[in-house]
Amino acid sequence: MDMSLIESLRNALPLVSGFIYPNELELQWSILIVLYPYITGLVAGAFVLASLERVFNVKAIKPIYRLSLLVALAFLLVATLPLNLHLGHPERGISILMTPHTSSAMAMFGFVYLWYLMVVLLMEVWLDYRKQIVEWSRSETFWPKRIFYKVLTLGVDNISPRSLAIDEKLGKILTVVGLPSALLLHGYVGFIFGSLKANPWWSSPLMPIIFIFSAMASGIAAVMLIYMFLCWARDVVIDMPCLDTIGKFLLTAIIVAFSLEMLESLQTAYEAEEHFDIITLLVEGKLLVSMMLIQIMLGSLTPMFLLGLTQVVELPEKVRKVFYMLSGSLALIGIFAMRWNVVIGGQFFSKSLRGFTTYKMHLVGREGLFSAIIVELLPLVILAVLLYLLPPWEKESHSKSPTTAA
Repeated sequence: MDMSLIESLRNALPLVSGFIYPNELELQWSILIVLYPYITGLVAGAFVLASLERVFNVKAIKPIYRLSLLVALAFLLVATLPLNLHLGHPERGISILMTPHTSSAMAMFGFVYLWYLMVVLLMEVWLDYRKQIVEWSRSETFWPKRIFYKVLTLGVDNISPRSLAIDEKLGKILTVVGLPSALLLHGYVGFIFGSLKANPWWSSPLMPIIFIFSAMASGIAAVMLIYMFLCWARDVVIDMPCLDTIGKFLLTAIIVAFSLEMLESLQTAYEAEEHFDIITLLVEGKLLVSMMLIQIMLGSLTPMFLLGLTQVVELPEKVRKVFYMLSGSLALIGIFAMRWNVVIGGQFFSKSLRGFTTYKMHLVGREGLFSAIIVELLPLVILAVLLYLLPPWEKESHSKSPTTAA
C-alpha cells in the first residue's frame, strides 16, 4: 500500500467515529458549495421582491424596485464563481455549453443561468434605465462615464412617450417571464439534492420547494438591509410604508419556509426508515448548534417573533427599524446555516449508516474560509459599482431634517 495513503488514513481516522468506507474520509463538497445555493437564493429572492411591484402592482415597495434588480444582478454575476473555484479545472466549465448533455441537471443549469442573466435580468435593467441612460449620455460632464452611457444606449436614443411606453410593456413581459426563471434558477439546486436517492438527508421531494421559499426570505432580507443601510449612508429618510411592506413579505416567506422544513422533518420522523437512527444522532450531535440553535432558534423563530410583533403591536418607527434590522440579519444567518446543514451535514454520515465523518475548514486555500469571505463580499463590491453607475434613487430625494430624522 502507498505510504502516503497510509499516512492520510492515520491522520483522518482519529476524526472519524464508527464505520465508514475509505472513499468517505474527505468531504467532497466544501464551504464553496454552501455559498453556491446561498448566493443563487439571494438572486431569486431579490428578483421576486422586485416583481411584486411590477407584476403584482404592490406600489408600496416601488422605492426599492430598482435596488432589488441591481442586487439580483450583482449576486447573479458571482453565482457561478463558487462552482468554478471548487472545480479542479475551472476552464472546463464551458464544456457544459459547448457540448451540452440534456440529461444532466448541472448542464441544463448553464443554459438557465445564461437565459436569466443575458435575456431576462440584463434586458430588464436596461429597459428600466434606458431613459436615464440616454439623458446621462447627453448631460454627463465626466467624459469616461459619458462614453460608458453612450455605449450603453446601444444606439437607441429615442425617449419619446411612445417609445418609453413600449419599454414599460416589454419590461413587464420580461418580469413575468423572469419570475419563473428566477425560481427555476434556484429551485434546480434543491432538485439536485432532492434527487440524490443514495443520501437520505437530501432525498426529499420537498427539497426544491424548501430551497425556493428560503431563497425568497434571504433575498428579501438582503434587499431590506441594503435599503436601510443606503438610506443611512445617504442621510435620507426611510420610506416606512415601504419598509413595513417588505417586513410583511419577509415574515410570510420565513413562515412558509420554516413550515415546509418542519413538515419534511415530521415526515422523516414518521416514516422512521432504517436511516432515521443515524439522522437522529446527527441532529443531536454534530448539527445540534448549527441546526437547532442557529437555523431554527435564531434564524427562524426569533425573526418570526420580532416581525410578528410589528404586525400585531403598534410600535414606534425607531423600534420597528431595529426589529427589521435584527430580523433581516438573523434570517440571513439562519438561511446560511440551513445551506450549511444541507450541504455539509448531508455528508457527515457514512453510506454504511454506522459512522460519522468530520469537516475541517481551512483558513486559506482555494476552498478556505478567506476565499469564501471574498466570494461573499464580491457581490457587494459589484453592487457598489452598479449603484455608482446606475443610481436607483430619484434625484429629488430629500435629506433628513432635524424634525423628520428617525
